[in-house]
Order: sequence, then C-alpha cells, then structure tokens
Amino acid sequence: MTSAAPSRRRWRPVFWLPVAGLLAVLVLLVARSLRAERSAEPRVVRITTMSSVVGNQRLPTGLQAVVLQQGVLERELAKRGVSVQWVPIATGHTGPLINEGFANGSIDIASYGDLPSIILNAAGVRTQLIVPSGRGNETYLMVPNDSPARSLADLKGKRIAIHRGRPWELPLSRLIDSLGLTYDDFEILNLNPEAGAAALGAGKVDALCVINAHLLVEKGVGKIIWSTAEAPPDWKMRAEVWAARSFVEKQPELTQIVASAYVRALHWASVEENRAEMLAILARNGTPVSVLEKDYGVGAVWKSRWSPLYDAPLLEHYRHAIEYSAKKKIIREAFDFRESYDQRFVTKALEELGLTAYWQ
Repeated sequence: MTSAAPSRRRWRPVFWLPVAGLLAVLVLLVARSLRAERSAEPRVVRITTMSSVVGNQRLPTGLQAVVLQQGVLERELAKRGVSVQWVPIATGHTGPLINEGFANGSIDIASYGDLPSIILNAAGVRTQLIVPSGRGNETYLMVPNDSPARSLADLKGKRIAIHRGRPWELPLSRLIDSLGLTYDDFEILNLNPEAGAAALGAGKVDALCVINAHLLVEKGVGKIIWSTAEAPPDWKMRAEVWAARSFVEKQPELTQIVASAYVRALHWASVEENRAEMLAILARNGTPVSVLEKDYGVGAVWKSRWSPLYDAPLLEHYRHAIEYSAKKKIIREAFDFRESYDQRFVTKALEELGLTAYWQ
C-alpha cells in the first residue's frame, strides 16, 4: 500500500512563524531607531547674534548680548554635553541672512523682525516663534526741515522713501490704509535707511519712513511728523526669537533651555536699575544713548517694553501683517499664524523663574 503524501499544512506554521517574528523584530528596531533619531541631541545649538564693531572688536548687541553676559544658557546646555555656536550677523543685513540660514539649515535659532520671518514661513521654510521680545519698537515718518507737510495726507502724490520688505514697512501700510489711501497715491522709492536719509537730507525725496528718526533729527536731516507712538499697540515694529520648526519638534528640551535664557535676559533688561547698562548695550550699534532714551520709556513703560507675553497686540499684529503681505503680493498666500508660535516655552520659563505675575 502506498503511503499518503504528507500534508503541507504541517509546514506552514514552521515556515511563517519565524518570518512573522522576524518582521516584528525589524519593526521594533526601526521604531527604536526613529525614536533615537528624534531624541538624539545635537552637540551644538547654532544661534544668530546681532553684532556691531565697537573700537577694534565686534560685539553682540541687543538681547543676545545680555544672554551671553549672563552665561546661563551655556552652563545649562553644557550639563547635557551641548555647546552654543553664536553666528554673528551685521545689524544692517539681518532679514535676508537669517532667512538664508534657516533655509539652508545652518542655524537653529534667531532673533529678528516680523516681516522677514513671515516671508520665510510663507515660502515653506517653517519656523516657530518661541519668545516674543517685548512690546515692539517705534516707526517714524520724517520730512525735510523746511517741509510744510504735517501728516501723511499732506504727502499725497509725493515721494516717500522706505526700505521695502523690512519690518517698518508694515506700520506705514497701516497708516496709509487708515486714511483711505493706497500706495498708488504716493511715489514709493525703495531705498535702504542710509540711502533714504541721504536722499531726505538732499531734498531728493519728500518723506522717509525709518526707525532711527531721532538720530537723524539730532543730525539735522529732517523732522518727525508721525510715529507709531500715536497708533494702536499692534502697529509697532516687532522682533522675536524664532526657532526652526524641525529643531523645536526634535529638541523640545533644548528649545526650553534657550527660551528660558531669553526670558531671564528680558527680565534683567526690564528692571529699572539695569536700564543704564541696557541702554549702553543697545548703543553698541552706534546709536547714541541720548537718542535711545527718546525711543525707550521709563518705569512701567520700560518694564512692559521687554514683555515676553503672547498678548492681544502681538497676535493682532501678526494676523494683520500676514494678511497685508498676501494682499500686497509680498507672499503668495496667507497662512495661519496660530501654527507659527508655541506658548509653552515662555509659560514654563515664567514658572521656573517665578515671574508668572511680573508682566501683565
């Protein structure tokens, strides 16, 4: 009698169970590898710093100088085996250079103006606002000393110089809109601040929109006829601390260390007893302290100027700025600003430093 052929069913478990087990192991290894890749901390955090030549030295200016001076950031990162690479950038070329740095991945964190950061995010290079850096700075509209103009309305049909695409363009646009006018009602000339000041002094333009107006007044270049001090708070020019979104997502703990260091620096700057020293740091860019004192207030005004809070003026400022940028074709289309900021880092920093009730 011929024996029956063995059933193939007996062999299926013997063949498939090891394969299934192998696949499970591979999936587990891949998952662990991805988690390790996400959690692996870099050895260096790259942060831009505004700098100016003082004497024979190039020194950091603004809030970054305070962060460096305090040294807390370096110490806290060193505990994790991470160092800081400060990437110096001249104050006159911040926007384009920082945007290029974020785009090519050569920097992780930067502090700079609102409009360049909007342009970058609209182009698809996503960053996150991690620390608001105060309540904003004033923008001014100037005319020659002998000009009869007393308001923007008096300049209809005239030549206005402004550096297009820089943060101080936004306040001018809001002023124009508030009067029911458009850019077409003026001859807008795209000049950098230095060229614009020279043109104003030489009578080549009828007005100039800038941020360093008090310095130009001291030099006799022209006179101020309007500033954002007369406008709602959300009109002011802003600059914040931004981080590459990929860095924030992969390195939330390092992001927190950086954010806490900047909030600490903002608190130090806001204390009235440190006002003179802070003004001296700000003056490193060549602006006399006498001029800075006219731009910065004292007491409660000085304190609030360094607020890191995500308040209503900040949110309204960026909402309008994005809307305006899309309308004027500075960016292709608007995006939701709510996707571009993360409050948790400031919230935790204020709790850590005992400052939850300090700014209102």
